[in-house]
Amino acid sequence: MPSALPRTEMSQSHPPPPDGRLPHATRQQASGAPFGVYVHVPFCSTRCGYCDFNTYTAEELGPGVSRGSYADTVLHEVRLAAEVLDGAVPPVSTIFFGGGTPTLLPAEHLGLIIREIRERFAFADDVEITTEANPETVAPGYLNALREAGFTRISLGMQSAVPRVLAVLDRTHRPGRPEQAVAEARAAGFAHINLDLIYGSPHETDADWQASLDAAVAAGPDHVSAYALVVEQGTALARQVAQGVVPAPDDDVLADRYVMADETLQAAGYAWYEVSNWATSDAARCRHNELYWSDANWWGFGPGAHSHVSGVRWWNVKHPVRYAALLDAGASPAAGRETLDDDARLTERVMLAVRMRAGLVVDTLSPSARQVLPQLVRWGLLDPAAVDAGRIVLTQRGRLMADAVVRELLVAS
Repeated sequence: MPSALPRTEMSQSHPPPPDGRLPHATRQQASGAPFGVYVHVPFCSTRCGYCDFNTYTAEELGPGVSRGSYADTVLHEVRLAAEVLDGAVPPVSTIFFGGGTPTLLPAEHLGLIIREIRERFAFADDVEITTEANPETVAPGYLNALREAGFTRISLGMQSAVPRVLAVLDRTHRPGRPEQAVAEARAAGFAHINLDLIYGSPHETDADWQASLDAAVAAGPDHVSAYALVVEQGTALARQVAQGVVPAPDDDVLADRYVMADETLQAAGYAWYEVSNWATSDAARCRHNELYWSDANWWGFGPGAHSHVSGVRWWNVKHPVRYAALLDAGASPAAGRETLDDDARLTERVMLAVRMRAGLVVDTLSPSARQVLPQLVRWGLLDPAAVDAGRIVLTQRGRLMADAVVRELLVAS
């Protein structure tokens, strides 16, 4: 999950300095928030038709980039980050390897990056280290090597248990392999395992979606993520929809599928803690994603990765060749930077906190925004008991309309 938040109009964009340095005031504020790391691995064996992430197959990369040298390139950015931050941040509390498919790299290479981060920044005692994985790219020996490298959590891309749905999504793993990978990860010593699901694929039926939910629950991970299929511009899926080859996702169907997911998962002992995420316990939650959602700080390593420190946000150049060339030249790979003003940071805080079960503190809002809360309660979108206790927490109906709730709150501000 590449770390990027939506840009807002309430920010000042400016070119990043060649050495990546941050304003003194920004660094001074950084010690007051948790610090995490995102590592983007841009390699995929095949391109899924719905994906618009910054990823490349071997054929798309061309000369000048290899998986074998990628870890060494990332190490250059880790060292650059250590120079820029120079002790300004607390020890790393979370690391998340996303992509792409990080597990296309040898586990030892991922371990090299972890060791460099630990050497340059130190780790919190309870550091969480996650990698995403395609189920077909891991096996018992590889999973054992991940554990030896320091990984504590793994997120497996299941998407569906139904062969024809997997085919529509261009997923290449065989049905049943994700469930098997969960068992292998547990045997390797992973305490925390996530399965990712996608609902609303073209031609998927209610029965297909229920079968996927039941298979995920039966596999026994302690965390499940379920995302509605989004047709992103520029993807193969978008072209198919535009040409009438497959139907676009239907909003009413997506809402019904979400309710199915929530009810199935809650009945199986999973509690929602963010609109698209359910866990069997507080310990099973993805603390790295919670770091994003709580407006903390992180540095994103890799091409196209985004970073945020104390209201300053920047993003790296996208192509791996350009990314490597800049670092080889001793320069920052950042392509752009923006400084968020107070209004922009409040907007993002509302957008993210409202989606979480912990909710948003009512006093965060302006008096005019608070005046719309009774109406949102009457519409069944907010938990009335939570509002009475000073927090804004979505009901299940509210989760289906989370964007509308945020819009009402921001328009009234």
